Amino acid sequence: MRPTSLFLLACLNVACISASAGTSGCAATVQELARMTGEPAFPLKWTETTMGDGKPLVVSISERQGVLALEFTKTREGLWAESTGVICPSGVDLEIVFSREQIRLGPAANWLMRQSLGQGGTFRISRLAADRLRIATVGWNGHFVPMK
Repeated sequence: MRPTSLFLLACLNVACISASAGTSGCAATVQELARMTGEPAFPLKWTETTMGDGKPLVVSISERQGVLALEFTKTREGLWAESTGVICPSGVDLEIVFSREQIRLGPAANWLMRQSLGQGGTFRISRLAADRLRIATVGWNGHFVPMK
């Protein structure tokens, strides 16, 4: 097979996998996220409890243009990062995979985060207890509780 044909075949494969992801139990809306987690009132705002600098990240989950959006805001510093996409089950955890076009890093993101997330990546969301999450990505993780 010619290299061009192999490339087109690979692209078609990725497109088919991406198209089927939307129907495999992933959540693109807040309502679908609540259904997927089994929690009709799944909290949409969480605050970090494991920060070492006294400035917790606040994670907000919302919908934008038909997909979920995660926004990480560093207290007293501003936007850390925001990303859009679908949240999918991954074993017992959830994850949102994002491309470089889906993430925006804010002024509160340090150099290391800019290097590790600027080309895309994954936020993995693990349930530690009924009211506790662990959110992790390359080079960072934090524990969160729902905001009152």
